[in-house]
Amino acid sequence: MKVLMVDVDGVLIHGRPADGLPHFTYLERDLGLRPDLLQQEFFQVHWGDIIIGREALEPRLAGVLAKIAPHLSASALIDYWFENDSRLKRNLLADLAALRRSGVTLFLGTNQEHRRARYLMEQLGLDAHFDDVIYSAALGYSKPSLDFFRIAAERAGVLAAEIAFIDDVAANVETARRFGWNAAQWTAGATLAGAFPIFAGGHERRGRNQASRL
Repeated sequence: MKVLMVDVDGVLIHGRPADGLPHFTYLERDLGLRPDLLQQEFFQVHWGDIIIGREALEPRLAGVLAKIAPHLSASALIDYWFENDSRLKRNLLADLAALRRSGVTLFLGTNQEHRRARYLMEQLGLDAHFDDVIYSAALGYSKPSLDFFRIAAERAGVLAAEIAFIDDVAANVETARRFGWNAAQWTAGATLAGAFPIFAGGHERRGRNQASRL
């Protein structure tokens, strides 16, 4: 396998940096907005179009907040949201770095709108760990659509059978496998070597080869 695609939320990122709790756990206390109201008025109505790039995040959010939380600006909520949804799995990042040094190309393969995709790469620094981010708003399709996986493979520039993929959502894993990707579902306590023993074997062989040259 030449490429590893890594999902973001639920795999690489888990909630608030301080404690890993869901990012909107204290939203009402901190910003005076009920999470259930935000879900009902914004996410259920507008998120489907935003996540595939048909609508921009901030204007849609601003319109909703004007009705349900006029004291709160869209930019303030977006900053709060992104900062509280950014706890990185450092042990996974370390394993991924070793895999990348071995020659495997790493991509984020994720459902994101444009603004958070930039935040992940630029502000959170994932551009130092991944070769690129392939995301739903840029493709026009979201997981688990088969078109997401088809276009993502085209962007990666490899055959479907040359792609490994980890995701925490079973439907995404199933569709990736239908398209010919080597996909594994990421669960609590999972490791990269456990998901793809072929990668662990490659590390061991490289280690033996390096030792033989010393």
